Amino acid sequence: MFLDHFLSLFSVDMGIDLGTCNTLVCVRGEGIVLNEPSVVAVKRGTNQVLQNGNAVGWVAKEMLGKTPGSITAIRPLKDGVISDFEITEAMLSYFIRKVNGKRPFVKPRVVIAVPSGITAVEKRAVLDSAERAGARRVYLVEEPMAAGIGAQLPIVEATASMIVDIGGGTTEVAIMSLADIAQCESVRVAGDDLDEAIITHMRKAYNLMIGEQTAEKIKIQIGSAAPDGEESSMEVRGRDMISGLPRKTVITSEEIREALQEPLSAIIETVTRTLERCEPELAADLVDNGIVLAGGGALLRGIDVVISNATGLDSRIAEDPLTCVARGTAIYLEHLEEWKATMENDMDDS
Repeated sequence: MFLDHFLSLFSVDMGIDLGTCNTLVCVRGEGIVLNEPSVVAVKRGTNQVLQNGNAVGWVAKEMLGKTPGSITAIRPLKDGVISDFEITEAMLSYFIRKVNGKRPFVKPRVVIAVPSGITAVEKRAVLDSAERAGARRVYLVEEPMAAGIGAQLPIVEATASMIVDIGGGTTEVAIMSLADIAQCESVRVAGDDLDEAIITHMRKAYNLMIGEQTAEKIKIQIGSAAPDGEESSMEVRGRDMISGLPRKTVITSEEIREALQEPLSAIIETVTRTLERCEPELAADLVDNGIVLAGGGALLRGIDVVISNATGLDSRIAEDPLTCVARGTAIYLEHLEEWKATMENDMDDS
């Protein structure tokens, strides 16, 4: 214990938001030091990471959908959980190495945010990956908890705080009180499903095949959950499914809003279901405290309006929603001594 405390004076302890789309790393006292896509480029048929283990993050993201036959760009996390163990380890090892570069001799303590709905086996996979990737000790914190801390909600107090964290692979809805989760639901519908809905719409309505990156651009530029008074249009390029040749077409924000309805209603349903299961005293608090939205999905125009209309509660978007979870893990690091008892017993049996 004393040795651990002594080593922590010299190590770069870090909090990691291991996301399906992006991985963010936060260092105690320095804030967010790394924000890169969760993508790894490997030699096809092997798990050998290109460029001596450095084809990770932005370098690999640019290769997505554009790789020649000998290279594959892989996203090792699916729906917020590890789908490829070895590649996740390579990715974590690259990120830890990049951040820990200044002090390579002392291994860091690492706090990793994981979806609340994951199984014990999936938790073990995260712990093992991080330990093998070079962490001295690994602590897991549930994503909604980290998002609540990062959004500066009064989660330690005896009042209800509600967070809806819409990430890339999962949407986490949680009601928290007294530094614990009172009611929580995790649904594997999130930002990636919005992109998928746009791809499907382009295929059905225009016979046009587009890639993930183009779908994401459409979502960011003209996507919305509720009408905002300004309809806009955008030119989209892709491959014609009939002739097989490249082609472009113009789409409107109205039709994209229509295309996003299905995944959005699944998210809204999860929010209302969580509220229905909530204790009456906590529900009473939420009338005053409202709902806070975090994660990349919170940036979709009008999503707060749609959730407000569905629940009758005030909804607001957290400050800098993309980095809420990562900032929460860093605050967790600062309070590790006080808080680790709540997480170590059931999660860190190493």
